[in-house]
Amino acid sequence: MTTLLSTASWQTHDGLSALAAALAAVPGNPRIVGGAVRDTLLGIAVADIDLATPLPPEAVMERVAAAGFKAVPTGIAHGTITAVLPGGPVEVTTLRRDVTTDGRHAVVAFTDDWREDAGRRDFTMNALYADPVTGELYDYFDGLTDLHAGRVRFIGDPRQRIAEDHLRILRFFRFHARFGDAIDDAGLEACTQRANDLMALSRERIASELLKLLVTAGAVPVLGLMVDRGILRAVLPEIDSDGVARLALLAGREAEAGMAADAVRRLAALVPAASAESVGARLKLSNTDRKRLVAATQGPGEEGARALAYRHGPTLAIDRLLLSGADPAALAGWTPPTLPIGGGALVERGLRKGPQVAAVLRAIETQWIAEGFPPAPRVLELADDAVAQALRSASIDQAAAASSGRA
Repeated sequence: MTTLLSTASWQTHDGLSALAAALAAVPGNPRIVGGAVRDTLLGIAVADIDLATPLPPEAVMERVAAAGFKAVPTGIAHGTITAVLPGGPVEVTTLRRDVTTDGRHAVVAFTDDWREDAGRRDFTMNALYADPVTGELYDYFDGLTDLHAGRVRFIGDPRQRIAEDHLRILRFFRFHARFGDAIDDAGLEACTQRANDLMALSRERIASELLKLLVTAGAVPVLGLMVDRGILRAVLPEIDSDGVARLALLAGREAEAGMAADAVRRLAALVPAASAESVGARLKLSNTDRKRLVAATQGPGEEGARALAYRHGPTLAIDRLLLSGADPAALAGWTPPTLPIGGGALVERGLRKGPQVAAVLRAIETQWIAEGFPPAPRVLELADDAVAQALRSASIDQAAAASSGRA
């Protein structure tokens, strides 16, 4: 019995039908593959559209261009072309088979065998194909059954698949955290046995998978399982059961506050505060994320939520509040204001340019924050008082200096 893919909004992607027609060849159409098929079957939003075709990359380039679309050779050595359509880019990849693998890279050869292409993919739920014209579903490894059962299952021998690409260890847990119900025992045992293979991967690839895992619905129990199995011990020994407990608390606070899961914030909960800087450097996070990771653990301070957001920005303020257990409700819909006075206004009131102006401006700002960011008229009053006090202090200092000189 033929299974058809259900109707989804991505199927009206502007230019997709024209692209499919341009790539049609004997013995048939190109096929949608991977996440778009999987997520459509699950009834969730599709992020990316990928096409597979038996046509060689050069022919794909020619046909895409002939159809009036820009063809970008984004990964032509591995058979991938990006077709820039009016509705957004679509990746088109020639069917492949692995020639050699070393756990990090693969040398591929092109093929016209759909099953062979499916067989080199990681999990059965990611090896589902669909005809973009007819909607007919192609399932070579019982992926549809696994998908509906919530079972992330390797295609073939799990240990061999991990030996081909070590990143599949982390992908196994990430996909289970997102789609899984009952865990596949064979996959779990293989990941446990080969966990040390992660040491061969670049830390950037590890970081990418970990950050994606952290924002999944099942992040807390899955990371707990990973800690119990020692999956991350060789590459991130700082992550332990205490970190998972902190992550669980943060996830609860995010949900209570109605805030989306945030990967960097959750990583700050997962690793000990004392290790945040070294972990950020080891994972080669961007400078912005590394600084945020370290700063997020420094507590909410004593000035209040809005003062924290004013001094450090709303994102970091929310990080610190949620991680410490404080309530971020005061920041809902609030935008930090700008101090409605500058140094020029203080000079006009009689201060000399230089350090004195900066010191008085800081004093005004501190009082303005303490009073809850009152409007401009109150700030002008604060400025008048602060300038008057500064001028009095300067006059007293000058008199004392003159008296000392006479003595």
